[in-house]
Amino acid sequence: MSLRAERIRLRLLETLTPQECLVTDESALHVGHPGAAAGGGHFRIRLVAAQFEGQKRVARHRLVYHCLDDMMHSEIHALALIALAPSEAAEAE
Repeated sequence: MSLRAERIRLRLLETLTPQECLVTDESALHVGHPGAAAGGGHFRIRLVAAQFEGQKRVARHRLVYHCLDDMMHSEIHALALIALAPSEAAEAE
């Protein structure tokens, strides 16, 4: 795991205390992309957190973006985000 991905993971763990938190750095797949040239990374995140229960998708994404606010537009160029409530994660298995 890259240092930046680890920082993202730790921030999410600290703020949202998820049951599951997977962060994958996909920046190498986007070499040459304008966002990559500016130094921002591409990340895929899967979170399962109780805070998402009863929340719509947009509200869940806002919670994550708020958590990572100072990293957005500098260290993070793009996020592919899956944010599930524990009941939804159980159904998916």
